[in-house]
Amino acid sequence: MLGAIAGDIIGSVYEHRPIKTKDFPLFSQDSRFTDDTVLTVAIAHSVLTGRPYREALLDFGRRYPRAGYGRSFFHWLQSDNPHPYNSWGNGSAMRVSPVGFVFSSEKDVLEQAKAATAVTHNHPEGIKGAQATAFAIFQARTGADKEQIRTHISERFNYDLSRTVDEIRPTYSFDISCQGTVPEAIISFLDSDSYEDAVRNAVSLGGDSDTLACITGGIAESFYGGVPDDIRKKALDRLPSDLLEIVNNFCQKYE
Repeated sequence: MLGAIAGDIIGSVYEHRPIKTKDFPLFSQDSRFTDDTVLTVAIAHSVLTGRPYREALLDFGRRYPRAGYGRSFFHWLQSDNPHPYNSWGNGSAMRVSPVGFVFSSEKDVLEQAKAATAVTHNHPEGIKGAQATAFAIFQARTGADKEQIRTHISERFNYDLSRTVDEIRPTYSFDISCQGTVPEAIISFLDSDSYEDAVRNAVSLGGDSDTLACITGGIAESFYGGVPDDIRKKALDRLPSDLLEIVNNFCQKYE
């Protein structure tokens, strides 16, 4: 999960200033956590405590109302009786990494990814994007190699993972859909040789950089066995105490 949070913080600077290169500083004084981190922590809190996903998302989202949510999710947060709103947005995939780290079977991972998603993003593409992300993390932590992950994700979710980062980058632009974000984030991991390289790939596409790097970062953390210490420290230093406590508890128990 920390890999997703660090990816969010690294990508935050470039969300509205897209770049098309892997040569950039990972952290700056403007690097910050966004809604991706807040909602990832909410899902982590839910799996740690058994609290319903909907309650956790509402609680943490309302604690940080200016974290950068999309318009529809923000309206959901402010509603007196919020209901799913048929979203296919990539917000479903950016928050789901804790599910991939916790549950111990394909069936449970897919079911819990859907449950964590459908309270807001109940469109089939929203659920599919979250399931693909959680499933990739699960596959990575249970010993699958990259070609196995590529094949399993392609066949199960019908994503085109045959492309490379270099092929995607020249024409890729800002995209908030799962179908236009999750395959590219997975490819950023598949084309990497380390956690840092994976996150650099994701940001270099020049799209929704914090979310791309968040999704990629969770998978890369799982595959490469953690987040480098210097990146880990700089990410944790940017979290407020309530989020930090949950991240530390989650990492101690599951990572």
